Amino acid sequence: MNAAHFRNAARYWRSPLVPDADMVTAEYYDHEFTPHWHDACTVPVIEAGAECYDYRGAHHVAEAGSVPVINPGKVHTGARAVDAGWCYRVFYLPVPFVENLARDMSGRAESSPWFPDEIIRDPDLARRLVLAHRLLEGGADPLAAEVALVGRHALERPGIAPLAPDARRVATMKSRLADDLLEPVTLAELARTVGLSTFHAARLFTRETGLAPHAWRNQMRIVRALPALRAGASVTDVAAASGFTDQSHFTRHFKRAFGVPPGRWR
Repeated sequence: MNAAHFRNAARYWRSPLVPDADMVTAEYYDHEFTPHWHDACTVPVIEAGAECYDYRGAHHVAEAGSVPVINPGKVHTGARAVDAGWCYRVFYLPVPFVENLARDMSGRAESSPWFPDEIIRDPDLARRLVLAHRLLEGGADPLAAEVALVGRHALERPGIAPLAPDARRVATMKSRLADDLLEPVTLAELARTVGLSTFHAARLFTRETGLAPHAWRNQMRIVRALPALRAGASVTDVAAASGFTDQSHFTRHFKRAFGVPPGRWR
């Protein structure tokens, strides 16, 4: 691309060949993604420029030709790493889809594939993923790219250790925040559910999740709003049903996480 910098432009789309997956083709100049997560396996391929992001306690820079995979439910950010910004293609693959692919490859039940924190630098894989993304847009089946990703780079998901007392408290707070997204919940109420002071409850939650309780709850609202948006519900109705104060509040948070307003995403 010959322009001095990329535009802020993104297009979300879907394909019947990958049920329930979302795809995006985007370029960004000065957009910055606030800390957020996706409930899918996020598989981007940087086509040009470079993106920097914080993920699992480390700062990363993904250059053209790299594949910075983000595991489901893990908080991360995103911003330009060079003056021009970056251009990429992204697959948001549902966890059951990735699990089924791993099972089909091995011929037996598999734990959920887990990808390393480090950026994947595999030129052949990047080429296959870009081609797959383009094939999906044209209606062709890109299985070879999916097999290459899971077969070469997936790790067995770490075993789930018994919850320590602090982990149990965080799980309890998450449950309280997520049970009814329309119900107001104060930090003091949240702290009482786990027997901590408001200060210690907030610090524990932020340390373990990467987000403050209110930010985590807004992200949960956004994640739960996606099916209604996909089904064609109006942004105004979805905002109200998700617990946001108004449409502009919903739109502001949605754009920070997805790079586009909810109406364009839909």
